[in-house]
Amino acid sequence: MGISNNVNKHAEELFRRFPELRAVSGPLFDVYSTLENVFVNGGRLFICGNGGSGSDSEHIVGELMKNFILRRPHSDEMKKCFADSGVSDMLEILQPGLPAISLLSHPALSSAFSNDVDGLYNYAQQLYVLGRKGDAVIGISTSGNSKNVFNCFRAATAMGIHTILFTGENNGICEKLSEIKLKAPSRETYRIQEYHLPLYHTLCIMLEERFYGLEK
Repeated sequence: MGISNNVNKHAEELFRRFPELRAVSGPLFDVYSTLENVFVNGGRLFICGNGGSGSDSEHIVGELMKNFILRRPHSDEMKKCFADSGVSDMLEILQPGLPAISLLSHPALSSAFSNDVDGLYNYAQQLYVLGRKGDAVIGISTSGNSKNVFNCFRAATAMGIHTILFTGENNGICEKLSEIKLKAPSRETYRIQEYHLPLYHTLCIMLEERFYGLEK
């Protein structure tokens, strides 16, 4: 699938604001194309990270699972389903979204698995149960060395799930199992995090444009 002008304009706006990020335009477009294909084929996106990167995981879900910068139209199928059930009024409140799941969002499961088994496999355990071939997982690790993210990628690789790494220039172990590496141009944790936000905001906007804008 090609990238249309309506989608590409959002990437160009990112590069205008952050010229140094044009160096990662190739991986950014690769991530977009991979996720576009995942969602077109009914797949889901999983996201994981630790600390600030964990917060970013939740943030991405928030942008994909509801309106971001566009008012998203409901599909004809959903309109009919809700009309047939006599609850069309709900569609004035509910908003369409792209299926994204943060692997940080199950604290009871995570604490139980950490206590009973091994916390370094928390994300892998959730992906093992929830993931399906053709899905995608984004692992966010500023160092690239997060062991729980690495183990999640190990499971993903075995299951045929696409692996996408958001990281910096530190060349960590997670890169070995990453299909796509989106590397912020820094080795400093806080600067990497500062770059990750506009990168994933732009990615979410591009996907929203594709599925709910003029491209739908």
